[in-house]
This record gives sequence, C-alpha cells and structure tokens, in this order.
Amino acid sequence: MATDSTIIALNEDIAQFPPQKFKVYTARQLGKIQQLKNLSEQIQFEMKVVASVLPFRVNEYVISELIDWKAVPNDPIYQLTFPQREMLEPRFYDAVAKALEEEMPKAELDQLIKEIRAEMNPHPAGQLEKNIPTVNGERINGLQHKYRETVLFFPSAGQVCHSYCTFCFRWAQFVGDNELKIAAKESGQLQAYLLEHKEVTDVLITGGDPMVMKTKNLRAYLEPLLGEEFSHIKTIRIGSKALSFWPQRFVTDDDAADLLALFEDIIASGKHLAFMAHYNHWRELETDIAIEAVNRIRNTGTVIRSQGPLLKHINDNADDWARLWQTQVDLGIIPYYMFIERDTGARHYFEVPLAQAWDIYRNAMKQVSGIGRTARGPSMSSDPGKVEIQGITEVNGEKVFVLRFIQGRDSDWVQRPFFAKYSETATWLNHLEPAFGEEQFFFDKEQ
Repeated sequence: MATDSTIIALNEDIAQFPPQKFKVYTARQLGKIQQLKNLSEQIQFEMKVVASVLPFRVNEYVISELIDWKAVPNDPIYQLTFPQREMLEPRFYDAVAKALEEEMPKAELDQLIKEIRAEMNPHPAGQLEKNIPTVNGERINGLQHKYRETVLFFPSAGQVCHSYCTFCFRWAQFVGDNELKIAAKESGQLQAYLLEHKEVTDVLITGGDPMVMKTKNLRAYLEPLLGEEFSHIKTIRIGSKALSFWPQRFVTDDDAADLLALFEDIIASGKHLAFMAHYNHWRELETDIAIEAVNRIRNTGTVIRSQGPLLKHINDNADDWARLWQTQVDLGIIPYYMFIERDTGARHYFEVPLAQAWDIYRNAMKQVSGIGRTARGPSMSSDPGKVEIQGITEVNGEKVFVLRFIQGRDSDWVQRPFFAKYSETATWLNHLEPAFGEEQFFFDKEQ
C-alpha cells in the first residue's frame, strides 16, 4: 500500500475550505468508491502505484454526474481524473510497483518517489527559475511575473482543487513537497509588488483553484486591489476548474451568494472580472447545475473565458472541440485558448504531435461560425512565451510550421512570426528546428 507521505492528504487545512457537502477520495480510499468495485484488483493496484507519484483526488460529483461508468476505461472524464498505468513511464511504474509489493521502508520509498518526480520536469517553462520576482532581493514565492502586463498570485489557501486533472502541469503543487510548491500565505507582498510595478494591468488568482476557498478568505485577497492606489490594475482574473468539478460552489454552497456578491463588487469598482474556466470536454457543461452556475456568474457581469489543452485519450478529435466551443458560445462563454499539453508530468501519455494538433484545431474551427472562432491555438506555453501554431505551408519548396508569439518574455516578440521545419513527431517547441537554414530561432539569439 502507498504511504501517507506519497499521497497528498485529503485536506491539508480544512479551515480554509467551504463546508464539504461531497465526498472526496484519494488513492488510499479507492476501495470506498462503489463504481471501482467492478474493476479488477490489478487495475486498482495500478492506480495506487501511479497515485504514489502523481496526485489523485476526485469527488462524488465527478464520479456520479460526469463519468459514464459503462464506457470506462475509455470514458474521457474517467481518463481526466483517474490514474492510468501508462501515465508513468514503464521504468518508473515498475520501480514503484516493486517497492510497494515488497513493502520498501518509508524513507527509501519517499526517496525513490522524489527522484522520479524530479525526472518529470515538475516546474516547466522556467516557472521557478525565471518567473518568481524579488522585492529588495527577496524572492516572493507566491507570485509569478513572466509577462509585463500580468502577475500570477498563488494564495496558499487555494493550492488544492475539488478534483485533480491527471494531465495537470501544476501537479507538483499537490504532492506534499514544500520544495516544489508555489504559494503565498498573505497578500501583503502582492500589494507591495503591484504598487512598485505600475506596468501591471492584470492580476490572475490561480492555484490549485481559488474557488476552494471560503468567500471571506478570497475577499481578503481581492478587496484591497479595488482601492484607488491600484487603479492601474484593470483586470482581475480567476483561474478555476470549479465550474466543472464543483459547480455547487456558485449555486448551493453556504457562501455562494456572498461569492457572487464579491464578483459584483469587483465589477462595481470599475475592474473587469474574467473567470478563466478550464474545460476539457463538452460533457462538463451538460449537467443542470453546471449550466445554472454559468448563468449565475454571468449575471454578475463577469465574463467567462474558457481554456484547456488538447489531450490524447480525452479530446484529441475535431468533433469534440467543435461541440465544446459551440456549447460554450450557446451558454455565453468565450472560447479563449486551445493549449498544447505541457512538457511535464504524464505528458508522454497525453501529448499530441504539433502537426496533428494543428489539423484538429483547423477542422474544429471549420465546424463553428465566426462567433465561435475566438479560441487561439494550438498554443504552447513555453519558456520564451506563448507560441501559437498558425499553420503548415510550403515556402520555396520547404515544408514549414508558421508560428507566432501571442505572449513573450520580451514584449517586442509579441505577434512576431517565425518558421520551423515541418516535423511529423514534434510535440513541443524545443523539438522544432529553425527553417531555411537558420542556426537559431530569433528568440534564442535574443535571450
């Protein structure tokens, strides 16, 4: 059996969370999930092996309302939330399975798992090395400032989710290793940093999921930003998966009304409030309570924008994306991004070649009207910035990817096009080579 040290606790700080009206399961509690009793002991063991390395957490709403258990294991929401053996490379899986079977001593098991996690690129795209700012020479570990206009804030009370996505690029936040975690215990440093950086117009509250917090705690972070001294902050963004994994947060939770009132207060202050909803499949939008939650948020004046990655086993076909975008438009949600799966965690299980990603994106776009063609992508959130695949074409007899920066560490790179040699197998920016005989991409020279 996996030990407590290898699987995140059910709830590290229960005081920070709304009253729990649903059951939440971790890998230690797989046997309590009624639907899993129809799966073999071997499959349940495989889940526990994977969950010893990557975080696993799922709630009753996802289990009962979103997963089609008749379609398991191919059901997309099951793949989205439940560990699969292939999510670990064979060498990692075999090592952990053997350790668990032989009941390896806890200290040795912990060390083995730590070494495996270190090989899985826990913080991609320079998140720890390049994105964390300093004030008076001191690192502010709960902030990231990669792009000039936007600061990300990681409140400590929001560094967990109602359920965990198996592909999550922030999986390292949830494995109980403080060396890997990005979190701020209070908002004073955020306010001080923003006062010194008037170029910042957007603050993104992220995690984890800020919607796991009680409204009074979220309000304590956000209300100070509504004052005149922060007039340069034009937009507050909230990144969340709660509309999928716990829409009750906006409808039936004890402080749901207070949460919506907070949204109204932000808008009344003159700020733009953007709810950055993470969606991976159209089924997440089909329950009555999910639709009600969307309507309630929109009624406050908040704009809901949707984003999510293209994932093998979950949504790697044009029809699912077209249906997702059209459903979102029907509900008043603005499709915002189609991302490429990041180069971290179980990326080998989910990644789709860039050429295939472009084909899926293009064929999905062809199925929706212009009002639904607002999703940018396929986009890679890479070290130098957000790079979008704009197409595949031929120039002077050479087949190439046409790319551009949507965002960049250097703002002068924004909207700048460039070309890469065509590849059938490349899945990330660093797999690409410059076209037309160039030795480097322009951003490699300028970094």
